[in-house]
Amino acid sequence: MTAYTYILRCADGTFYAGSTIDLDTRFETHCQGLGSAYTACRLPVELAWFAEFERIDEAFGLEKRIQGWSHAKRQAFIEGGFDAIRGWSARERALHAPGR
Repeated sequence: MTAYTYILRCADGTFYAGSTIDLDTRFETHCQGLGSAYTACRLPVELAWFAEFERIDEAFGLEKRIQGWSHAKRQAFIEGGFDAIRGWSARERALHAPGR
């Protein structure tokens, strides 16, 4: 079974992260205002990014990681992938802080 993690860009400029086993249907559900309470009041939405996985637990795991990211980190990730966000975690910033 194929699974997906996705990021939607909402009309107000915010991002919504989700996961699903049927990306096309899930996206259409969001577009109809039925996907989630968050996106329903921020229409229209557009698909900004997605990744494909072999298992839904992998897709869900990445969704949860993305949900913890700032708007700026999500934007950088959409534009440049994982390479663009290397060093963004608090742990990595602490390891490379001046004086360490």
